[in-house]
Amino acid sequence: MKAVRVLSPTGMLGAGFAQSTVDRGLDLGADVISVDAGSTDSGPHYLGSGTPKTTAAAVARDLRVLLRAAAKAGIPLVVGSCGTSGTDSGVDWVAGMVEDILCEEGLDLSVATIRSEQRADFLKARLRAGAVHPLAPARELDEATVDSCTHVVGMMGHEPIEEALRAGADVVLAGRATDTAVAAAFPLMKGMPAGPTWHAAKIVECGGQCTTNPRTGGVLATIDENGFTIEPLDPDAACTPISVAAHMLYETVNPFRMREPAGELDVEHATYTALDDRRVRVEGSLFHLADQHTVKLEGARVTGYETMSFTAIRDEHILANIEAWTELFDKIFTERVAQTLGLDGSEYTYDLRRYGYDAVLGDLEPASRPPREIGVMLLVRAATQELATAAAKVANPLMLHLPTPDMDYLPSLAFATSPAETERGPVYEFVLNHVVDTRTPTEMFRIDLRKARTHD
Repeated sequence: MKAVRVLSPTGMLGAGFAQSTVDRGLDLGADVISVDAGSTDSGPHYLGSGTPKTTAAAVARDLRVLLRAAAKAGIPLVVGSCGTSGTDSGVDWVAGMVEDILCEEGLDLSVATIRSEQRADFLKARLRAGAVHPLAPARELDEATVDSCTHVVGMMGHEPIEEALRAGADVVLAGRATDTAVAAAFPLMKGMPAGPTWHAAKIVECGGQCTTNPRTGGVLATIDENGFTIEPLDPDAACTPISVAAHMLYETVNPFRMREPAGELDVEHATYTALDDRRVRVEGSLFHLADQHTVKLEGARVTGYETMSFTAIRDEHILANIEAWTELFDKIFTERVAQTLGLDGSEYTYDLRRYGYDAVLGDLEPASRPPREIGVMLLVRAATQELATAAAKVANPLMLHLPTPDMDYLPSLAFATSPAETERGPVYEFVLNHVVDTRTPTEMFRIDLRKARTHD
């Protein structure tokens, strides 16, 4: 093939997109549809619990549109990081939907699943062999940390996806993968140069985010031997040199370099040229193969149980003296927890966040005038749910009536819910930010190719 056209309908499966934009992508000659389905952006809960962030109805809706499009055009569909975190349960969750949709629609497509969840014994063996290395600011990994994780996934590059495509898969459902690998696998398999391919994959990873109207539609990238051209699929959106180049700033440490398992994308000398008022041509991208292929690990473990309480303050005097109010809260709360529960602070932790004042920026907040209202969120974490809730209940009267030290009356604040305390269950933390030196690019991943059942 002299060129490969990659259709990226949205930044995340389940986020939604217009049917018309996918139809336009097919009319423009798309050769493959790629879509990401996961992220660590929403924190460690989804990996730790092995549950998806997105609702099944939204994912199934998007899948139905894309499966129909892939079958109509006779092109492959590649989905990465299934189920948000790419756990085996996430892959199975999406695969079950795909199987049901193919049956309901009467579509006869081969489906490959690629599982990326890692066994503790494998990781500990690689650790003993000196093949696991920390990424800053993580520390050296130990076996106890591996054992503490509820789930660990390896972030695959393009190689397992390419292997599944070469085996004849019409639909590839991958576990945890780099966002770019999902879009890069098919063009690389078809012989497109690595530099333009990886750069194009980076630009299309979030669908329309590289356009002037990121809320609508996706994009189509046409990759050839000299570079790539990118255009929006929504007629009211446009790609500009700035909107395209700016996406290299997104989620990267260095705006000119980005590491993949197989090597490093280098766009330092890339050029961005407007072909017209909607399309951009990019040339000069390079890809440097690494001496050692690596796979990044993501792992999460339970760090305690959490109970949340939320109240609102609109009393002008408290708002003008919110720091004094907070100091008094801290003092009385810790004293009463010690008196009533016998806890000295080592058995629980708490966080008081003042939304409308400094909860987002903290000490970086530039505003100096008193806010009109503040939402106060209390998060209490302990080794058990019962203990976290007991401590949160100690704070209940303070979050309802605590005055500032100079007030001679009890104010009335406003709880957002009844009961005021909401048990959030287990709370997870990320504990792995390490890479594994691989012996082959696919050794850490398990590929299964099968025919989906079709409508009778």
